[in-house]
Amino acid sequence: MIQQLQFPEPAQGAVDPAAGETAKADGMALAAANTEPDWADACAAAIELMARRGTVFQAADLIAEGLVDEPDSPNRWGPAFLRAAAAGVIEAVGYAKSKRATVHSSICRTWQGTADYRRNAA
Repeated sequence: MIQQLQFPEPAQGAVDPAAGETAKADGMALAAANTEPDWADACAAAIELMARRGTVFQAADLIAEGLVDEPDSPNRWGPAFLRAAAAGVIEAVGYAKSKRATVHSSICRTWQGTADYRRNAA
């Protein structure tokens, strides 16, 4: 009989979820603070347009449709999408392979406009 090796959740001393979340928040704040305002505004408008459509989308779709240019750093995407999510414009609906060739089909989050946002934007 084959058994799966079990580890305590989390392995003591190996993982600090609170420290991970703090580091993530610090990195996002740094990326947001260093984002060009013109790009941030264009990205927010692109996310809002896609949200009104009600389709599932990812960052690559904004570029493919010519709604926003590639940012100077890929670190700009996270804060832009999280800001829109916090404002109730979009919500995470899953994960998919990225459509961007430069990231070799890595997994990325997919988003959709919230029902409330679509209703109020109509």
